[in-house]
Amino acid sequence: MDSGGTSQSGLGNYVSLAELAAESKVSVQTIYDLRSRGCGPQGFRVGTQLRFRKSEVDAWVERTEQADEQRHAGGAA
Repeated sequence: MDSGGTSQSGLGNYVSLAELAAESKVSVQTIYDLRSRGCGPQGFRVGTQLRFRKSEVDAWVERTEQADEQRHAGGAA
């Protein structure tokens, strides 16, 4: 997910919806569905395009990993 750049100012430090879906190996619709359920990464619109800060994508992945660990830890004996 590097096509957005890595500006220290935060400008360009984002990925598009298509880039996020491709990197996550899921469909664009899956990202929309996750967001509509409140489970996806927070994004913002630039015109008609949805964008995601790379830091928010990283935080979303971490939250997802933690939730998965908790789910599986609860069932282990």
